[in-house]
Amino acid sequence: MKKIATGNKAVAEAVRQAKPDVVAAYPITPQTEIVETIADFVTSGQLKSRYIPVESEHSAMAACIGASITGVRTFTATSSHGLLYMHEMTNWAAGARLPIVMANVNRAIGPGWNIWAEHTDALQERDTGWLQVYVSTVQEAYDTTLMAFRIAEHNDVLLPVMVNVDGFSLSHIMQPLDTVEPGTFIPPCHLPHAIDPKNPTGYGGLTGPNDHFRFRWDIERSMRDAVHVIEETEKDFAKKFGRSYGPTENYRCDDADVIIIAMGTFGKEAEVAIDILRKEGIKAGSMRLRWFRPFPKLDLAGKEVVVIDRDYSFGYGGIVAHEIMAKEHNKVYSVIAGIGGQEVTYDDIADFARKRRIGEEFWFGVTGNV
Repeated sequence: MKKIATGNKAVAEAVRQAKPDVVAAYPITPQTEIVETIADFVTSGQLKSRYIPVESEHSAMAACIGASITGVRTFTATSSHGLLYMHEMTNWAAGARLPIVMANVNRAIGPGWNIWAEHTDALQERDTGWLQVYVSTVQEAYDTTLMAFRIAEHNDVLLPVMVNVDGFSLSHIMQPLDTVEPGTFIPPCHLPHAIDPKNPTGYGGLTGPNDHFRFRWDIERSMRDAVHVIEETEKDFAKKFGRSYGPTENYRCDDADVIIIAMGTFGKEAEVAIDILRKEGIKAGSMRLRWFRPFPKLDLAGKEVVVIDRDYSFGYGGIVAHEIMAKEHNKVYSVIAGIGGQEVTYDDIADFARKRRIGEEFWFGVTGNV
């Protein structure tokens, strides 16, 4: 069915069709529209789910954990400080190997208080064991949320998945949306270690030095296995519904001398910048990074690389830029832009490539180079 929807509405529609048994949530700008829409679905009978309006984001994740332990499908959504408030429980969810799906509407961290887009909130969660994917259109927000349930619940993964949606610049933007009937695309949830009242066992007990590292390794093994599960899921989605996705979305990269890398809506905006640069004779391409965890292998050999980070690790640098330098052994031109919703146009992105100085860091909007 074709319609016009916001990014938030698209996520909610995908959740309705995935049919989670439990949704626990607490409102926070700019995510609130997701859980409000889901609450309306439950109230109207369009979604037969237990909706739990909790008193905090910490409790929202705790409720999803409690439900998921029993083997049922669960969903929640949050943003910014709500995600930070969940932090204890996001670690718990991954450590307990629970396939919770969560939409995170990316928003800056205060103070000063700011409700606009930034990726630092999600990237502070990068080491918890959650799979992370960043989307750039309303359609992709819908499609990726559907796929997230199947990926998380696959027995080779059994890890939670965070679908990241840029605040306002995608969460509240109106774009065309083509919905589907997922049918058997998302199989029933089966948690092999679900609590069974007929066979009581300990859960989440104390583990000593001889065993704890084995649990950590098991998360890493599953994160590696997730690579092929994601690939198979995206291929099957393309076969059934005609829309293709991958770990990155590449645009005019094959013969490019310089590659612009960004996540979220900036990654899509960069495609316009590439067309401008091509008309000027600059052989540029864009590589929108979709999956941040597990981090994909990128083909950057022989390319100059410009990375736009909508985040920052203080005292270290742009998080995505340093991930790429560590994994790919590439020097990059690291651009810090869009922090707290700072406006960045495709002309600005084109200018980053024109003025690139590989091996340096540049803060957009700050007088003088840093």
